[in-house]
Amino acid sequence: MNDLFERRLSAVLGASPKADRYSHMAMLRLQEAGHRVIPVNPAYREVEGLTSVATVSDAAEAAGSEGLDTLTLYLAPHHHEPLVDDILAARPRRVIFNPGTESSVMQTALDKAGIPWLEACTLVLLSTGQY
Repeated sequence: MNDLFERRLSAVLGASPKADRYSHMAMLRLQEAGHRVIPVNPAYREVEGLTSVATVSDAAEAAGSEGLDTLTLYLAPHHHEPLVDDILAARPRRVIFNPGTESSVMQTALDKAGIPWLEACTLVLLSTGQY
């Protein structure tokens, strides 16, 4: 594993301790692939043994100078659209809109801020080596 790969840090917005949730599956798969993961969900203090943070800005702060490589969304648009300012302030290097999270409001804000995004499935990206 090279140093660049080891430094990848992903925040999972909508992380859940419930094993049947895609966000939970994504957290496990990200870890299996060697990524560091920060769960983001104010409802939980911990997810899969990892300390959960309440906001994306908290995740960026936890990331320190390394910053967030990827923010992967697992919240419906009506839940994440109010978080636009928080997400922009966190400056992730990219945002992944998993199926059902697509939002023209968020995508327009990301475009204006120069933050790349894609509509894709984190689990598929990991399975195909494209993450």
